[in-house]
Order: sequence, then structure tokens, then C-alpha cells
Amino acid sequence: MASFHDVLFPLAVSFGATGGPERRNEIISLSSGREKRNARFAHSRRHYDAGTGLRSLDDLQEVIAFFEARRGSLHAFRFRDPFDMKSCSPGQSPSATDQPLGTGDGKAVRFALVKAYGDGSDAYRRSIIRPVAGTLRVAVEGIELFSPDFSFDEASGEVVFAENAKPGIGQSVKAGYEFDVPVRFDTERIAISLKAFKAGQIPSIALVEVQL
Repeated sequence: MASFHDVLFPLAVSFGATGGPERRNEIISLSSGREKRNARFAHSRRHYDAGTGLRSLDDLQEVIAFFEARRGSLHAFRFRDPFDMKSCSPGQSPSATDQPLGTGDGKAVRFALVKAYGDGSDAYRRSIIRPVAGTLRVAVEGIELFSPDFSFDEASGEVVFAENAKPGIGQSVKAGYEFDVPVRFDTERIAISLKAFKAGQIPSIALVEVQL
């Protein structure tokens, strides 16, 4: 999309950022004492504060330059979530069998790239649309495939199999990867003074996840 810049927010700053997912639920207390709860949104949305990742004036200058190049909140970009950036546990390396994508029917060649949180029917399946280049690994029925047997379509967020490599009936499709989160600045200005920065008072630099 035109409003997305395929560039990565400064890594050194992002690894010191704070933040995480937000859910929006509506809770109504009934006269019986029970509650009626409804999810206002089907998907979570992540918010971050990159200000906590600033360690030096050089970091601040790099973020200001990045902010200006994105025209503030106008253009979205890639952000490496320091808490959740792999298909596997943080201390492990992604494997081709980390996340189930679906089961082949002998015809389908497209499978949405997702990450599951939780188990069974209660699991939340999060769409992953910005895997890190060179990290995507895919397996069919436990056997890893390699290019050109599959590719990734960023426009749809799907793994696309070549016609001669499409999963057969009942064959499991899995994937592993590292990934970035598409975000934008959730502020129109960055305010800081040199005196405050040297005293350890960091600016708040709000980022918010966007849907592409």
C-alpha cells in the first residue's frame, strides 16, 4: 500500500521499547450480579512506547530522522516487537513446523500465515503479514520445502505453493519465521529538551499497530 514504507524502525531503540497487545471488550453488569461480556474487536491491537528504548542523543537523532522521513503518522513501517517476534519461543530458532497453517485438500495453493496463541478451539490465530526476509520456512507433512516450491504474497499475507508442490489431501501445512509488526507513529510531535534528556527524562514516542 502507498502509505506503508517497507523500512525497519531502529532496532537498538525497539529492543528497549515497552508495550504489548490491547483488547477492547464491553462489560455490562446485570442486576443479578452477573456480567455480559462482548468483544468489540475480533483482533488485538498492539501499542508501544519507543521512548523507553532511547539510550543516547544519537538514538534520539536517529528516531527524529525516522519520524521526519515517515512524515509523522502519515506512513506506516516495520517494528520489531522485542517481546514477540518469532513463531517459536524467544530463546529458540524458528523451524519449519512451528505453526500450523492448515490442511491440504489437493487443490488449495494459498495458506494464510498465522501464529496461534493458546491451544485448541480457544486459540487466537494472529495474521502475520510482514515476516522477516529470509526467515520463512515451510513444511508439508513434516517435510521442509524450499524455493521455488513456495513464495510469500505480502499483499494477502499468504504462503503460496507452486502448482507442482501444492499440499495433497489431508497433508498438514506448517511454517516458522521471524516477523515484524506494521505500525505508525501515534503522535504528531516529538518533544524533548537536552537538559531533560541528560537528566534521564525520556520522551514518550507512541507507536500503534495498523492493518494493511
